[in-house]
Amino acid sequence: MAFLVLLHGLGANGRVWDAWPQPRFAPDLPGHGTAPALPFYSFGEMAAAVADTLEVRRDLVVLGHSLGGVIALELANGRYGVDVSRVVALGVKVTWSDDDLGRAAALAQKPVAWFDDRAEAATRFLKISGLQGLVDPAGAVVDHGLLEVDGRWRLAMDPGTFGVGAPDMATLIAESKAEVILARGERDPMNTDAELHALHDQAVTLTGLGHNAQVENPEAVAALIR
Repeated sequence: MAFLVLLHGLGANGRVWDAWPQPRFAPDLPGHGTAPALPFYSFGEMAAAVADTLEVRRDLVVLGHSLGGVIALELANGRYGVDVSRVVALGVKVTWSDDDLGRAAALAQKPVAWFDDRAEAATRFLKISGLQGLVDPAGAVVDHGLLEVDGRWRLAMDPGTFGVGAPDMATLIAESKAEVILARGERDPMNTDAELHALHDQAVTLTGLGHNAQVENPEAVAALIR
């Protein structure tokens, strides 16, 4: 039986998958939650770090959201000592302008922001992760995304993760040794139906859902891995 690996998006953490059934493995990506930061962020370095945490290494189904979708595709190329049979890449931003890359690079260079109370830090976490209105600000995924130090609060996320860059989706799909499904929520502003269909013949749009479709409707997204 295939083993399910769930990879969160930029700014979130593995607790975003709490509503999903077991057995499955939902790690924090490098520089998020309690996962160690990396000196340098690339899709390959992040995939290698995730692969090192996997106890099950064969017949994997990897569902990744946004950044996690890119890492899922990277894991499927056979270079990390894991055998992936299916990848579902959900909500990946596939078109990047120079302005997009410039903004991301600038964010990666910013110092850690500190907040005087948890509520302010939680608001920032929810904005960065795109989870406003979808999760409880007092809930586990927010707690896991925050750090308190001497009465002040910050995001657990390493700002350097913003600098990971733009994925070469065509190459990632071509090099995948797994079946690949690209998916998006109908209301996701990060991508379009046309962009996904131009990249791959297996592209699915989930009606009525947005960028964090896996939180809005876990059952609809889970159907893609069955």
